[in-house]
Amino acid sequence: MSKPSSVYFFATCVVDLMAPQAGMDAIALLRDAGLRVEFPQAQSCCGQPAYTSGYTDEARTVAAAQLDLFPEAWPIVVPSGSCAGMMVHHWPRLFAEDPVRLAKARDIGARVVEFSTFARDVLGLGARLAAAPSNRPVKVALHTSCSARREMGVHVPSRALLEALPGVEVVAQAREAECCGFGGTFSARHPAISGAMVEDKLASVRDAGAEVLVSADCGCLLNLHHAAQKRGGCAAGEPRCVHLGSFLRERLGLPGAAQQVTD
Repeated sequence: MSKPSSVYFFATCVVDLMAPQAGMDAIALLRDAGLRVEFPQAQSCCGQPAYTSGYTDEARTVAAAQLDLFPEAWPIVVPSGSCAGMMVHHWPRLFAEDPVRLAKARDIGARVVEFSTFARDVLGLGARLAAAPSNRPVKVALHTSCSARREMGVHVPSRALLEALPGVEVVAQAREAECCGFGGTFSARHPAISGAMVEDKLASVRDAGAEVLVSADCGCLLNLHHAAQKRGGCAAGEPRCVHLGSFLRERLGLPGAAQQVTD
């Protein structure tokens, strides 16, 4: 894919409601690269929470509400590998019996690009990051959600972007490929199991010596952040949990990210 002049940004409901700064920081990076970013105001959820809980009809209704929001043939950048995976792989299944909506879902799926993949492969952001100011050295661990890793393979571009940054050491954690225990509604339905899983994940990050835990999926980040805060946060030796877009913006030193966002 060649670098476009304009893109759509599908923020995901978690970014919109729980972590808006992550979305604004990702948009700031896109705009800094010279792109026009359009944020369809009517967007909501990709339908994944309902879909993975077995509520297929409800997921179809939610997904259908998004199908007419991207009329131009622009890439659709999604700051979440799991939501991108839902749109690419599962929307066509939801609309398999509806030819009109199926065509729209396939068109959207062909244009969806997860944020880290877009930043590395389309924007060529790695070269820009390599020339970033050499800030305070920091050890970073990478967490990729299960869907993002297995359906979209986005742990590869995420790691490449982090490794391009001067002063950033990406450390290996023993449980990098394991689930953090979030799993959407899984964490609410099985809190004891989820809690044990996130404890294992944080322990592996601490053991690796990471000061910062970076992920491109805000659902996982919410789970990891709140578990770390419950244990006392950074003051107690827990890692700071931050979205990849926010971490890249910080290290590049882009000013006023929130002010750079326009509709």
